[in-house]
Amino acid sequence: MRTLYHTPLSPYCRKIRLLLREKDLDFDLIAENFWDRRLEFFALNPAGEVPVLLEPDGEVICGNHAIMEYLEEAYRDNKRFVGSSIAERAEVRRLIDWFDRKFDQEVTQNILFEKIFKRLWRYGEPHSDAIRAGKKNILYHLDYIAFLTLEHRYLTGDTPTLADMAAAAHLSAIDYLGDVPWEHNAKAKDWYALMKSRPSLRSVLTDRVAMAKPPEHYEDPDF
Repeated sequence: MRTLYHTPLSPYCRKIRLLLREKDLDFDLIAENFWDRRLEFFALNPAGEVPVLLEPDGEVICGNHAIMEYLEEAYRDNKRFVGSSIAERAEVRRLIDWFDRKFDQEVTQNILFEKIFKRLWRYGEPHSDAIRAGKKNILYHLDYIAFLTLEHRYLTGDTPTLADMAAAAHLSAIDYLGDVPWEHNAKAKDWYALMKSRPSLRSVLTDRVAMAKPPEHYEDPDF
């Protein structure tokens, strides 16, 4: 059976889970506390990081970008999510980088790391300045999502791509903590409601972590 080693609330693992669901690929989930540094897990991925995909034939693919590209190439008949032209693929990859690098640095690390992963890793108390910075930075990211969806339903067109999955993965993790001010931009909220209506994201939103509960609107696509 195909198996994905993941960590709940990790945006990078969530992105891969979304892609697997959208491609209708069956898989089992194994929650991995990678900070425990299990030797068995290092045997799968010397970097000791999630996500890690174990294919039914025993092939091991490590790293969210490598897994993403692998799934697009290996299962190209199960729908494509990276664009149909060279220009479209370039734009999808640009936006993936936007959310996996820029949004991560400016928002995810300042909120999710400080509030959740810092406690899990026993790195001390969260820094309130970092959290305030993350909450400020998320505003213009929501505005950018609204700008991208002015003329179509999703970030790059009228069908979802990996760019939408990357954005939804990060925002869903922040929304679990109740730190996405959806009232700031109705257009961005409409796009996220559209993503929440997809079975792929609904399956991810069932995750729970012991140290925090999500807000009431978390799973509701009509929030």
